[in-house]
Amino acid sequence: MSGRAVPRLRQVALVARELKPVADALQRDLDLADPYRDPGIDAFGLENAVFAVGDTFLEVVAPIRPGTTAGRYLDKRGGDGGYMAIFQFADLAPARARLYDLGVRVVWKADHPDIAGTHLHPKDAPGAIVSLDWADPPESWRWAGPQWTGGAPDHGPDSITGVTIEVADVDTVAARWAAVLGAALTGTTITLDGQVLTFTPSGEGSEGITEVAIGTPGGTGVTTTFDVGGVRIRRHRSKGDT
Repeated sequence: MSGRAVPRLRQVALVARELKPVADALQRDLDLADPYRDPGIDAFGLENAVFAVGDTFLEVVAPIRPGTTAGRYLDKRGGDGGYMAIFQFADLAPARARLYDLGVRVVWKADHPDIAGTHLHPKDAPGAIVSLDWADPPESWRWAGPQWTGGAPDHGPDSITGVTIEVADVDTVAARWAAVLGAALTGTTITLDGQVLTFTPSGEGSEGITEVAIGTPGGTGVTTTFDVGGVRIRRHRSKGDT
């Protein structure tokens, strides 16, 4: 991660009315190891399951009490769906300064010696809850639990390679995300380091992350898709992967 001029999409969260069915489906269909469950997330009125996908992460969150942001999102969307995109920066200070210049509000911020997070107001970067984060060492990721604190355990080659975000005003929102991330925009697509964020028109009330792409590097292979938690998972596996 060190030396990257652009951020990396490190974690994507889905939101569900019920955690277990969605988490179980993700684990089964992607053949993932058991998830980490963060006891601290109950401060947000949530429970969660965080799955490692290579050195990136898929999370499912579900409300455990009324009045949560996640619960309001479920009500607005009319069901489960993509909820949050967490980007890792090599240097978070310039990114946070850019938010001030853009007039983007921060709704939550945490600073620890090994990790920092910055949740943005969804009205200022529509389509998802966007978070700008940092980790030291860069391969670590405390949000994924003790195994990922202070380093990274052995992991497979898969990783999140992109997301599709459906929004009402595609051009405006794509430009806004590009400005927030400090990344290049081509049409309505943002290209990061090996990852692609694609913005497409939404139906009424259906704004959000609607597809997550997962891949392994190199060669030709096969792509499979399945739907879970209101999101389509598109997985590309290189020839010879098992």
